[in-house]
Amino acid sequence: MSLLLLDTTFLVDAERGDVALDDVIDDEDEVAVAAISVAELLVGVKLSSGKRRRTRQAYADDIIDSLRIIPYDTAIAREHADLLAAVRKIGRPRGAHDLIIAATARATNRAIVTSDTGAFTDLPGVAILRHR
Repeated sequence: MSLLLLDTTFLVDAERGDVALDDVIDDEDEVAVAAISVAELLVGVKLSSGKRRRTRQAYADDIIDSLRIIPYDTAIAREHADLLAAVRKIGRPRGAHDLIIAATARATNRAIVTSDTGAFTDLPGVAILRHR
């Protein structure tokens, strides 16, 4: 069993049908999503219209209803602060949301499932599982 945290890139790829979930996630894996990824999915809903908006809303609702959503709490804030300091020290800034996802993974001992490995490479204590 693996503890996995699904990055927004993975969730978007899954929505588009670009990834087969069974190729990445085993039945016994414990899967979760960072709360910030929910916000990113919902932005996609709000920026779309018509049938696409309804489809995206249904997908976001399904993610919210079926997966564990890990909130940003004090433990994650501490990990976030460590990661913010680390990237500043090495002079390689990262996206704010990516660092929150990384902090969530670190605080919960999960590997990040992503296609955007560059966002998480060289972050101390952060494991990555590339899905494509």
